[in-house]
Amino acid sequence: MKDNEIRNAVREQYSQIVEQSDKSCCSTEGCCCGDNPEAAAILAGYTKEELAQIPQEAVLGLGCGNPAAYAGLKPGETVLDLGSGAGIDVFLASIKVGPQGKAIGVDMTPQMVKKANALAKEKGYENVEFRLGEIENLPVADNSVDTIMSNCVINLSPDKSRVFREAFRVLKTGGNMVISDIVSEKALPMMMQTDMNAWSSCISGALPKEEYLAKIAEAGFGTREIITEREFFVEVGEGKDMQRMFSVTVKAEK
Repeated sequence: MKDNEIRNAVREQYSQIVEQSDKSCCSTEGCCCGDNPEAAAILAGYTKEELAQIPQEAVLGLGCGNPAAYAGLKPGETVLDLGSGAGIDVFLASIKVGPQGKAIGVDMTPQMVKKANALAKEKGYENVEFRLGEIENLPVADNSVDTIMSNCVINLSPDKSRVFREAFRVLKTGGNMVISDIVSEKALPMMMQTDMNAWSSCISGALPKEEYLAKIAEAGFGTREIITEREFFVEVGEGKDMQRMFSVTVKAEK
């Protein structure tokens, strides 16, 4: 499969999620699970108190973690969310960085960006901005961001090495990247890697955990730490075998 074919399939799937808010993007407990967005968000690691602080329309239940809870955000900082969707993590981050800080979201799905910007304007979030763009080609200046977050999105990219290089480029020296994502225990069977529906479902693009961490290091990041880890299993080959997967939150420093 070509990279643009994967991106187009993922973009189309998430466009439909915006239009049909009760549509789930995948069927496992690893990511984006369930028909109840709030319940899915709580399963991913958010608290009811956190969800009550932000626009409910931003809670689509698409994450596999809560990176903002581990990012150590401080007032006045600039934070960037890769694959921001309807804005759940950006809105949470905007509260932490305060009016002197800024929370930026980048997403490649026009419908998501439109929805998120409309929510920001309607709810009066003046320190929030959502930009249309690919996380492999970030519309963000060099060395301009204090913290990078991402939530169950990098596994959707067909070029993760470029994503991490771009993250390193825009991050200030001393800044942190905190990402929640899906990884696998071992390389996925080719039949899964070429399943376009499974790509959009946060499964087929998952790399083995050690390979994922190695790509972060290759991009230039120093310290890398797995903060949280939760295992789950997916069926392979019509239920004849089970593949062990992990929902992890990783912190890395530039």
